[in-house]
Amino acid sequence: MLMARTIDDGTPAEDALRVLIDAAVRGDRAAAGHILRERLPRVRNLVRYLVRGDDHVDDIAQQALLAILRGLPTFEGSGSFAAWCDRITARETFAYLRRDRAEATRRRDAAPEMRLLKGGLAGEGDSRDPYADRRAAVQLLELLPEEQRSVVALHHIAGLSMQEIADLLDIPHETARSRARLGMKRLRDALAETAPPGGDRHA
Repeated sequence: MLMARTIDDGTPAEDALRVLIDAAVRGDRAAAGHILRERLPRVRNLVRYLVRGDDHVDDIAQQALLAILRGLPTFEGSGSFAAWCDRITARETFAYLRRDRAEATRRRDAAPEMRLLKGGLAGEGDSRDPYADRRAAVQLLELLPEEQRSVVALHHIAGLSMQEIADLLDIPHETARSRARLGMKRLRDALAETAPPGGDRHA
């Protein structure tokens, strides 16, 4: 295994660093592991500075290290390796936070749809019986064509994102969105037809 001299902040000295990077790019796992172990403390510290609390630090740091590893072939050595790694870490951290916020928004926006599915045809909108909720949801989903049913179930019950559903079903992202939209419209129309006159069960 290549043993590199290191400078004070844990980064391999320039000459040994280039050898390590070239070896890692060629697939040398020992070299790649050496680089990532030396980067880990600095990566984790930077992530801690950028996020609130410690809940996501390990996940973000792992993603940042993987991004650093994937990006090694693009490091030209014209600047500081530490600064290059810091830029990647910051980029991955902000991307993670954006995804996390988008997921929270998606779940919040989907709440009325979840209530609709749990309410079902039996009018159990406030049911505390999980079995009754599942049965009502199945009753509703039976009203949908298979293609719409799959997307609605995966998105509004299983909690998958539209991109995850598109990948899983091997369909375009916009197709998944369209099927979900049409499916939920069909369910709302069905509930409106069965609602008592003058009632507003799912306002």
